[in-house]
This record gives sequence, C-alpha cells and structure tokens, in this order.
Amino acid sequence: MTTPAPEHSHGYSHDRARYSSRLKRIEGQVRGVQRMIEEDQYCIDILTQISAITSALENVGLSLLDEHLKHCVVGAVNNGDVDAKVEEAMKAIKRMVKS
Repeated sequence: MTTPAPEHSHGYSHDRARYSSRLKRIEGQVRGVQRMIEEDQYCIDILTQISAITSALENVGLSLLDEHLKHCVVGAVNNGDVDAKVEEAMKAIKRMVKS
C-alpha cells in the first residue's frame, strides 16, 4: 500500500533531511547538557552549551521562516490570498522575537 502524494508541499520539503539532521544534532546537544548537569559540571560551561543550543534553534527557525516567505507567501501572492499568509507570517515572527 502506497501513501498518496501530499496535496500541498511545504517550502522546507526539499530540505527535510537537512532540517532533520540539524534537529538531531540539537537534540544531542540538549542530551549533552543534561549529562553535564548530572555530572555536576561547571555552570558557565553549561550556560555556554545552552547558548549554543538556543542559537542553533533560532537558526533553524529563521531558515524555516525564510522558506515560508519564499514558498508559501509567494504562492499566496500568486493565488491572490496574500493577506492571510502575511498575517500568519507576522504572528510567527512576533512569537520568534518574543522568545
């Protein structure tokens, strides 16, 4: 039994393996921080790793936002549905800026 093709592809679909790989690396970093805490490592070293994780997640988020703007918003412009997509993108940007 085969899975039907999705009706809509997302902007990141062509790079899904790269995103997955980046997120697995971040997951490994989080596990490393957990291990550092369990091993009673130096606070500043742990904070440095947390900063690196935060930066890595922000970069993934910015890449996904870039893909969304280039793919989904441009597609909405071509289909005449731009207002809803721009509003959706702005809400996502606001959430990212707050965090």
